[in-house]
Amino acid sequence: MSAQTRSSPVQRPPVSRRMQAVQDPIIPLLGEWIRAQPGTISLGQGVVYYPPPTAALTAARSYPETAEAHRYGPVVGEATLREAIQAKLANDNGLAVNDDRIVVTAGSNMGFMNSLLAIADPGDEIILLTPYYFNHEMAISMLGCRCVPVATDADYQPDLAAISAAITPRTRAVVTVSPNNPTGAVYPRATLRAINALCREQGLYHISDEAYEYFTYDDHEHYSPASDPTAADHTISLFSLSKAYGMAGWRIGYMVIPPAIATAVQKAQDTNLICPTLIAQQAAAAALNCGGDYCRQHLDSLAATRRQVLAALQPLAGRCVAPAANGAFYILLRVATDMDSLTLTRRLIAEHQVAVLPGQTFGCSDGCYLRISYGALAGQTAVAGVERLVGGLATLLGD
Repeated sequence: MSAQTRSSPVQRPPVSRRMQAVQDPIIPLLGEWIRAQPGTISLGQGVVYYPPPTAALTAARSYPETAEAHRYGPVVGEATLREAIQAKLANDNGLAVNDDRIVVTAGSNMGFMNSLLAIADPGDEIILLTPYYFNHEMAISMLGCRCVPVATDADYQPDLAAISAAITPRTRAVVTVSPNNPTGAVYPRATLRAINALCREQGLYHISDEAYEYFTYDDHEHYSPASDPTAADHTISLFSLSKAYGMAGWRIGYMVIPPAIATAVQKAQDTNLICPTLIAQQAAAAALNCGGDYCRQHLDSLAATRRQVLAALQPLAGRCVAPAANGAFYILLRVATDMDSLTLTRRLIAEHQVAVLPGQTFGCSDGCYLRISYGALAGQTAVAGVERLVGGLATLLGD
């Protein structure tokens, strides 16, 4: 070996430019900061405080021990679970669909990725309403597509004219999330029907993320755009058991798709997943057979926590604005400060032992925003966390 060879620097293979352009996931970073401050109350990650139904846990424990039961299953999901989904869609969403339009996924995030792989090519554009769900923006970037952010109004409601103005020849889909993460906004039926009709007229897909479908308050109602008789051929609906059934770690969701993209979705799913986890599917079928009432029985508790949180935020009126949050279990604060949201988030953890998510990860670029999640905590703990948040913000903003 020559001296020149011995002294040459090691050439390391590069990370793809595509992945370098994707924002870092905020939840692991937040976890590091929280671990460094024991006793921190987290108002960060969006999960519920209650466990899965007993029937789901029983079903998982009774999973067969035979070798055949532990081999691969159907790419699109087990027949028993798809039948349960079919009944749920008819009962709760006004969707009468054949089971060949249902695809079981590893959570609705996988459903979103499947959708993009099926409908978009590199360079194509996907419209997201801001503030957006950060994993949607990350998935778009990963696939070499372009996220087109379209601002919502002061109450975080969609602006149809702004959406229409953002459409170009490269646009492939408009994405809505209702009830919304991160704002808690619930989009009215008329608004969602108008967006869906716009997509139909323009030859676009409407991707409707409905992970928080059961979480609505004060007489607000969830609406599934695909229930419109004219929506079947261009509407992709994404659902999840993570929130409503307390099954986030089980990674089970499902898609309702137009027939034309079925083969493309199956190609994506077979390559990434082969099949959803079989034991989780058995538990999911048992959970769905409990019905939406399993989630609804917890809504009074969540609604009470929501009222307590909103009341606890009142002393910040004038320095922080919290538009109506009538769904999910989130409140997105607009904070009057020149501090960026990531810096403010870190200081709240380090100095006041309370964690929230910074708005910049949701595409909030016109000021400082913080997302509060109250779903994971029992009422008094959530209120204690918000009291820390209020005291911390009062101090950091100059009480």
